[in-house]
Amino acid sequence: MRAERFGSPREADGFGDGQVKSGARGSVSLVAQVRERLRSDILGGQYAPGDRLPSEIELTETHGVSRTVIREAVTGLRYDGLVEVRQGAGIFVLNAKIPAPSSSRPDTARISSDLEVLEVRTPLEIEAAGLAALRRSPAQEEAIFDCHAQVLRCIEANESIREADLALHMAIAAATNNPLFIEFLRAHSASAIPQSKIVAGNEAADQTAYRRLIHKEHQAVVVAISDGDEKGARAAMQDHLRGSQIRYRDLLRDLRGLNVHA
Repeated sequence: MRAERFGSPREADGFGDGQVKSGARGSVSLVAQVRERLRSDILGGQYAPGDRLPSEIELTETHGVSRTVIREAVTGLRYDGLVEVRQGAGIFVLNAKIPAPSSSRPDTARISSDLEVLEVRTPLEIEAAGLAALRRSPAQEEAIFDCHAQVLRCIEANESIREADLALHMAIAAATNNPLFIEFLRAHSASAIPQSKIVAGNEAADQTAYRRLIHKEHQAVVVAISDGDEKGARAAMQDHLRGSQIRYRDLLRDLRGLNVHA
């Protein structure tokens, strides 16, 4: 049965350079590697606050990767608050201040912004899931399986699932065979997959439980797409994204002291 594929240690990683492909092993890791190199250069002082990073073309040549990998790595740096992209001017380093883990706390303004993106994403990704169920090719179906398996590997390794989560949603968008779905996710990827920020505090068990919940919701979407179940894929994606909205609103109430738990 197809569901047996989930979590298999033999499954491939991630998605490829701008297009999600089943043979693109390690491409999620490529984004992570470039992101970490640039992050290290910034935090190590090679680039000071206010400095402009090399252009996309220069970075592709330096790191030997595609422009898509560079863009997604830069998106990760923007998410970390290390750089900003100024239209027509380039990528500039911000004053890098990484908060200590013990004092980390979600920011209400940022969570509100993420919630706005989630609200816009919901109808688009519901449609994308339905179209993916109808239009996916065998190779695109394999890519979706592979990305879903990568999320589980990250959970089991106690690593952030953000990159793998984004890769899965990109794989589903690619399976619509409508490039505008991918372009939307790419344009909003800094806040499109914000689950790594949603668990307040440093409770490892809570973080793992949250990630496993996300993985279970993803699995319902993936199985429906694999089965060609348009209605089921739409319903599963709606449950996933509406659930994310509910969790975000709950977190906002917690931060404002409005939630009362029995």
